Amino acid sequence: MTLQAKVRSTTVVAVMRDGRVAMGSDGQVTLGDTVVKHGAQKVRESASGRALVGFAGGAADALALMDRLDAKLEAHPSNVRRAAVELARDWRSDRVLRRLEAMILVADAETLLAVSGNGDVIEPDDGVAAIGSGGSYALAAARALLRHTELSAKEIAEASLRIAGELCIYTNDQAHVLEMS
Repeated sequence: MTLQAKVRSTTVVAVMRDGRVAMGSDGQVTLGDTVVKHGAQKVRESASGRALVGFAGGAADALALMDRLDAKLEAHPSNVRRAAVELARDWRSDRVLRRLEAMILVADAETLLAVSGNGDVIEPDDGVAAIGSGGSYALAAARALLRHTELSAKEIAEASLRIAGELCIYTNDQAHVLEMS
C-alpha cells in the first residue's frame, strides 16, 4: 500500500516479516530541483522504542506531526492503532494541522499503518507500506522480495530503498533502516 500526495522529496518503506518490522528511508533532501542533503534520517524510534515512525513531506510539518504522534503514543502506550487514529482525527479537524503537508508511517511488531492529513489510517493487507515520491517503486520492490526471497524485513527494506533510488530522482541510495521485534 502506498499513499501519494504532493510529496516529492523522499521514500519511506516499512516491511513486516517473521515477527519483525523494519522501516527505512533514503537520505536525500530536495529543495525544488536541488539536492541539499544526502544523509538525512527520516525514520526514528518512538514511544521509548516501542514504535517506529517515518515521514515524507515537508520536514517542519512532519516533525510537528511526529511530536503529536509521540504524545499520542505515550497516552496509548500499547496501542499504535489508537494513537494513529487519534492523530489522524486531530490532523483532519484542527485548522492549523490541516494545512501541514506530510505523510507518516507508524509501526510496532504487530501493526503497520500509513497516516495522512485527509484522515486516512490505512493498514496494508500484506505487511508492506511505502510513502513519498519513490514509495510506489519501493513498494513494488518490497512486495516482490517478500514473495520471492527469504530475506529478512530489514534486508528487504534496504534493497527496496536502493531500487527506488535507481528510479526516483527525489530518492537516493543512502538507506537508513531501523528494525524491531
